Amino acid sequence: MINKIDLPSADILRTQEAIEKAVGLDATDAIACSAKTGEGVAEILEAIVHRLPPPTGDPDAPLQALIFDSWFDAYRGVIVLVRVMQGTMRKGQRIRLMSNGKVHEIESMGVLMPKPVEIAQLTAGEVGFFAATIKTVSDTKIGDTVTDDLRPAESQLPGFEDIKPMVFAGLYTVDSHEHTLLRDALEKLRLNDSSFFFEPESSVALGFGFRCGFLGLLHMEIIQERLEREYELDLITTAPGVRYHIGLTDGSVLEVDNPSRWPDPTNIESIKEPVITAKILTNEEYVGGILKLVEEKRGRQLNFEYVTQTRVLLTYELPLNEIVLDFYDRLKSISRGYASLDYSLAGEWESPMVKMDILVSGEPVDALSIIVHRDFAYERGKLLVSKMRELIPRQQFEVAIQAAIGSKIISRETVAALRKNVLAKCYGGDISRKRKLLEKQKEGKKRMKRIGKVDIPQEAFLAVLRVGEDQQK
Repeated sequence: MINKIDLPSADILRTQEAIEKAVGLDATDAIACSAKTGEGVAEILEAIVHRLPPPTGDPDAPLQALIFDSWFDAYRGVIVLVRVMQGTMRKGQRIRLMSNGKVHEIESMGVLMPKPVEIAQLTAGEVGFFAATIKTVSDTKIGDTVTDDLRPAESQLPGFEDIKPMVFAGLYTVDSHEHTLLRDALEKLRLNDSSFFFEPESSVALGFGFRCGFLGLLHMEIIQERLEREYELDLITTAPGVRYHIGLTDGSVLEVDNPSRWPDPTNIESIKEPVITAKILTNEEYVGGILKLVEEKRGRQLNFEYVTQTRVLLTYELPLNEIVLDFYDRLKSISRGYASLDYSLAGEWESPMVKMDILVSGEPVDALSIIVHRDFAYERGKLLVSKMRELIPRQQFEVAIQAAIGSKIISRETVAALRKNVLAKCYGGDISRKRKLLEKQKEGKKRMKRIGKVDIPQEAFLAVLRVGEDQQK
């Protein structure tokens, strides 16, 4: 018969390392031994309690509780998981979220053991949850400090930073009438994920949609997949971009995450783009191709070391703008899957970035505009318009596809017109009759070119994402 031990939830440590440290033997062996004999579980828990130091904190100090998770419940609002660092949290207490100053009253609280069990209070060192009719998850930021409204703490717990999206992309529905469904789906997703944001935007080519911010490429793919699978939406995703800090000639600094908001080049003093520190672990036989790839992506080498006789760890500084498109896919392709990538934000670089527009029949298509480095603008523009020429179907009139930086055209491709044989009914006769028919056709095509509209297929908007793949081939 196992003795009953009353333990606070914060003292129940389930990690293998904690058990090994407490009892001095391998945790798997200890659990297996206790399962065989029916004894020993109580001794293991007793050893954990007595040999591991208890959490610190003063129950009588002003309340400081650390938020480390939260989710939305349809009946009780936002459920917040906290660890009380100082003070005591009680049911019915009025609390304040120190990041935004909002005040709420605790309606219920408890601990997970592992099922939720309601209790009256949490003291310093304990971990639990509470509900206070908070309506949006974005109010309960991870790392924020909860304090008492009547007796607040002097400062927040250290280490808190607001979550800032790093990758931005536009989401549009294939059918324009599904715009309302997309908005409702995004609002429901945001209830349980406060790390991304969205705002309405419109495009001449794609109609109404939303500009969304994500933590990274994986986050963007997860949100897109959930929208398509859970809400059965057919989406068009524009080329992802990053946030730039643009210094203007009047001394102000502008944050731009959308090419449509790019300021006039004459007003730009400096442009800073986000930079990451990337660590690539791979086999030595693929190092040559990977080095060529990171150099092509404007990378700067920080370290090169052999972790084993055949495994190499490369550390590079790379612009975030260069990896959001096709870097990971090309890295896996070059290494045949034997390369892993890990990256973290490392600051900013000052770079000569420019906005490149794609013009179809002289009209700019805002959904195809991208921000590129000036030195790679010509090459990127040439590849993009070449890809667009293959995807845009032929019309009754000639369609010009151009890449432009400001008013300067840097590349052009032409989609030839479909030709109707107007001379088919002429079985000979004077050449002037044939010339008359050809001139009539030519005038008609000119008039059609002025008033005609070009239908751009969905695949054309994804061409930006596949430019690197074609370049690799």
